[in-house]
Amino acid sequence: MKVVKKIADNFEGYCCAVMLAVMSVVVFLQVIFRFVIKASLPWSEELSRYLLVYITYFGCAYGIKTGAHLGVEAFVLILPKTVQKAINVLVQIGGLVVCVLILKFGADIVFSQMQSGQLSPAMRLPMWTIYSAIPIGMAFCVIRYAVEIVKAVQALIRPGEKEA
Repeated sequence: MKVVKKIADNFEGYCCAVMLAVMSVVVFLQVIFRFVIKASLPWSEELSRYLLVYITYFGCAYGIKTGAHLGVEAFVLILPKTVQKAINVLVQIGGLVVCVLILKFGADIVFSQMQSGQLSPAMRLPMWTIYSAIPIGMAFCVIRYAVEIVKAVQALIRPGEKEA
């Protein structure tokens, strides 16, 4: 059960690691093919680009979980602890709202791509599968922000307890 919890807690990080490894191998193979074998892999650059897009959106969700996103704390740190915790709740809610909006607009893009039937140039993948990185990544972000909001509210209403 601990293994399942660990995988669920770090799912986006594992996905990013796997995609980064695949992307590295593909780029390495492209270099070998181009400079040693003197033949190019027409799909390698496209696959690398698409993997980078997915890594970006999954990494965004993982950054929320780990607290890696940038923030301006200079003003907030001079405020009392209770106000800091209240501002943290508001910031998390703001992040959630932004991610929900991006998810909605990303889903609209995916649906329009599904209707268009457009294919990628080299790999002939339906473009909606590429654009799906937006709503999928934002769905993970929404989940992560929801968890962070619960933690922030708990920290606000239980001031004496140590934060997890």
